[in-house]
Amino acid sequence: MTVTGHDTGTGRVRGTSAGTGADAGAVRALRGLEDGRSAVRLRTALAVGTTPDPRFVDKLVERCAVEPDFFVRDMLTWALTRHPVSVTLPRLLGEVRSERAPARSQALHTLSKIGDRRAWPAITRALLTDADDEVARSAWRAAVVLVPEEEEVALGALLTTQLGRGGPETRLSLSRALIALGDAMASALAAAVNDPDPRVRAHALATDRLLRDPDAGFTFALEEAKRVVALGAGSGEAGDSGGSSGEAGESGGSGEAGESGGSEGARAVRRSGGEGP
Repeated sequence: MTVTGHDTGTGRVRGTSAGTGADAGAVRALRGLEDGRSAVRLRTALAVGTTPDPRFVDKLVERCAVEPDFFVRDMLTWALTRHPVSVTLPRLLGEVRSERAPARSQALHTLSKIGDRRAWPAITRALLTDADDEVARSAWRAAVVLVPEEEEVALGALLTTQLGRGGPETRLSLSRALIALGDAMASALAAAVNDPDPRVRAHALATDRLLRDPDAGFTFALEEAKRVVALGAGSGEAGDSGGSSGEAGESGGSGEAGESGGSEGARAVRRSGGEGP
């Protein structure tokens, strides 16, 4: 092919096979993201993130919504974080409104990893209370990363309305999100300790226990809290003694939630984006 000049910004030759080769490489990369073998998709996502190209962003976001392999999804998110926010943010903000739950969930997870607070208005009440547990979990993680300081208390109050929902993983995700808010959620958590629903009370007590003792396993903390609630100590007495057992007493209760030093580590979790997808 005839040489017609050079691109002074990149040093690449225009009008030569170099440009054609680059286009062919882009096509191969896009196809690789759809390969039937997860190992190929993983390597392709790694390559795309290593050499970012705005042309890949739409395909990366599209694949996030349908990728069945956890490790590949995580690599797709990483690849998106390697691209300019000016390109990725608008695409992801559109995706959180998708009718497909996996698309919403992974877009929220990616926003939490990018950490650009311009995305905060997209974290709506509807997402934070989404009926799909995976979407809600991703929304909680994104929210505590992106929330402006002046809205932390309101976020804590909203998140406590979700206490008691879902299975152990969902409950742990919510507890971590609340703990990440630190003192901002203290009064809301204290009120939840006295909730008439025993599931809410137990989850609130377990969250408080985990805040005070981050090394305590969540499953143990939750089972301990359930015993406290079953014995009738989960409401009026929690703020004083934490219930009838000494171990449960460590979780404190209504008057003291959020006052321990556990919020320092929680802030680090917020900065890192929290859990995986």
